[in-house]
Amino acid sequence: MKRIYVLFALAFTFSVQSFAQVKTPSASASAKVTQTVGLTDFTVQYSRPSARGREIMGALVPFGEVWRTGANQATKITLSGDASIEGQTLKKGSYAILTTPNKKSWEVRFYTYEKSSWSSYKESKPALAVEVKSKKSGMKIESFSISFDGLDAGKATMYFAWENTIVPLSIDTKVDAAVMKGIDKMLAGPSAGDYYTMGSYIYDSGRTGKELEKALGYVQKSTKVENPRFWQVRKESLILAKLGKKKEAIKAAKLSLELAEKAGNKDYVKMNKDSIAKWSK
Repeated sequence: MKRIYVLFALAFTFSVQSFAQVKTPSASASAKVTQTVGLTDFTVQYSRPSARGREIMGALVPFGEVWRTGANQATKITLSGDASIEGQTLKKGSYAILTTPNKKSWEVRFYTYEKSSWSSYKESKPALAVEVKSKKSGMKIESFSISFDGLDAGKATMYFAWENTIVPLSIDTKVDAAVMKGIDKMLAGPSAGDYYTMGSYIYDSGRTGKELEKALGYVQKSTKVENPRFWQVRKESLILAKLGKKKEAIKAAKLSLELAEKAGNKDYVKMNKDSIAKWSK
């Protein structure tokens, strides 16, 4: 009899485990929307509740009350760069979106994203809050939707839509300013830091001869300035020494030593002293 009870218990355990592994679809399907506007990527992760014959605005979603703007977890939006939302700046990063629907307008708030629990943001101060007028759609929208449209030269409109209501938010990524800044930088040529990076790479990769001479020329474009950095002058001394130009290498090392002492960098002070002693032999 005891053996029968054991077998029954095992069968019941396996049955429960099998049942626990059964997956069913969520009542509010998860969705992810990614859209590039200008040079900025927008990614929205949210859940899409459906009407299923219910009255939505003013009923299932009450007017004048905070709404999670979807279902389940907090709706999350991530921006790869700064953007203007309804004329106000929203810095790049991730945000939770909470809204307060009203009959003729919606309050839309963006909170710095910290956790998936939407209610945790209700008492927090939003990073950005705007009020936008809602519109009536010409068709019934069964499932809540967040989408992007009207893409044009770094601008777009992000829409919240459900039942017969549409809420548009204007987006401007100021792409013209970003493009012009890039053009100006390109026309101005590489910076002193760019030259140092190129010269340092050539030296560190073990190249010799004419390529090493080229590395020296690049690095010196970053050291022959009003306020050179001790680590840059140190690199110049190393390249000079490798080229066999010991006197010039010692001169550069002494300058790097002086700059390192002023900066309080003991490691570079020691390295330069050791190099000067070695190259002076």
